[in-house]
Amino acid sequence: MNVLLPLPLLMPLLTAVLCLLGWRSRRWQQAASLAGGFALLAVAVVLLVAVRRTGVQAVAVGSWPPPYGIVLVVDLFSALMVLVSAIIGVATIIYSLATVDAARENYGYHPLVHVLLAGVCGAFLTGDVFNLYVWFEVMLIASFVLMALGGERIQMEGAIKYVTLNLVSSAIFLAAVGILYGLAGTLNMADLAMKLRPAQGDGMVVTVSLMFMAAFGIKAAVFPLFFWLPASYHVPPVAVSALFAGLLTKVGVYALVRLFTLVFVQDVGFTHTLLLVVAGLTMASGVLGAAVQREFRRILSFHIVSQIGYMVMGLALFTPLAVSGAVFYIIHHIIVKTNLFLIAGLVSRLQGTEALALLGGLYRWRPALAMLFLIPALSLAGIPPLSGFFAKLILVRAGLETRQYAIVATALLVSLLTLFSMTKIWQEAFWKQAPALDPAVAPAPAGPAYKVAAGAAVALAALTVSIGLGAEFLLRLSSEAAGQLLDPSAYVAAVLGGRP
Repeated sequence: MNVLLPLPLLMPLLTAVLCLLGWRSRRWQQAASLAGGFALLAVAVVLLVAVRRTGVQAVAVGSWPPPYGIVLVVDLFSALMVLVSAIIGVATIIYSLATVDAARENYGYHPLVHVLLAGVCGAFLTGDVFNLYVWFEVMLIASFVLMALGGERIQMEGAIKYVTLNLVSSAIFLAAVGILYGLAGTLNMADLAMKLRPAQGDGMVVTVSLMFMAAFGIKAAVFPLFFWLPASYHVPPVAVSALFAGLLTKVGVYALVRLFTLVFVQDVGFTHTLLLVVAGLTMASGVLGAAVQREFRRILSFHIVSQIGYMVMGLALFTPLAVSGAVFYIIHHIIVKTNLFLIAGLVSRLQGTEALALLGGLYRWRPALAMLFLIPALSLAGIPPLSGFFAKLILVRAGLETRQYAIVATALLVSLLTLFSMTKIWQEAFWKQAPALDPAVAPAPAGPAYKVAAGAAVALAALTVSIGLGAEFLLRLSSEAAGQLLDPSAYVAAVLGGRP
């Protein structure tokens, strides 16, 4: 583990360096980026297998004993998140090879992608709150440059909105870190779990928890802090949008799950009830926003917000079944949402627009693409036997078991409205006749680049179907991960070595 655990951080950083060394060669950067993506995927698979076999593991960087030094920790939840991030990294890199222009690649696209992946993996594996802040900032810097890369006016407008709200989040986060250190004298998560667990009823601890909730809520795009996301995610190149849609908000959700199962459990009746209310409002506001949009990626951006509500619902219900449902839902959604953005890019590449009013006819001319869209679209809506059905079924069952009927009703209604939005895209983009084209004229030819990009979408669609058909395996992993989250004794023992 001393060698394996740091590799998800080192591999992307090393790949970024290799890409920079080949700055003048586009082919070198592409080859290094793709090789680095597959290397990260291989490491993630080995890490998950090792963690499932040996349990929670921790490594003290520089041999400083916890809680004084930097510590990396991996449990099943973080190992699963690293693995699915690596999968998305590989898919978007392959898609990028066919869709990202030479100008962006020559200005550092590939190094930035791998710095972003390093920040994501660092956030999943860090064992202390301050370094969680550091890895969030690494992600923020890389994502801001990726969003603005190209310098188009609409990109700059979206990037400014994106970075402004995220800097507010970072300021709240850093202030909360300082107050937390003043209260506990430590920022090591395992040590915080030991020191703050007896602090039930402490008003300052609850106040700090609300500050973290606000900071992570902005990054996760929950109600009412989500407005930056639909204003910005549709403006960069599709590969960048897909990477953001799959990973960035989920890191905020991961941070919420980690801290509100490990550290801030002193007043569950208050904090998690508040999270439940936020979850319901996030579901409803996101899906209503999607219902009135008329552009492909804008609809999908609002649905990111809506689906975040389901993940927060699992955390808020705070039962083993609910938390396992949240883990399952996060993994399902990362794959499905990334794929929908990739497919939106394929549609735009063929017809030159994302406006639904100007799209149409694709079912006739590209039936394979139409079927490729239906798989993640129906999964997002929760149609069996796809992965989204089982993710929602687990959460609905958990809500019924805890008699939280209002959130269950909200979740079911939002699923119906999600299906409505996906049906609208299907009708406008695929089923109706294209208004701008003669019926006898096919859309733009696919070409080799289109086929490469479509290959990434096909792979993610196949993974979605596989998760649905083999849901029992992922549910077993999610249940084991939830058990470790709700009983942090193994986490604390791995970090502190049994020291009280």
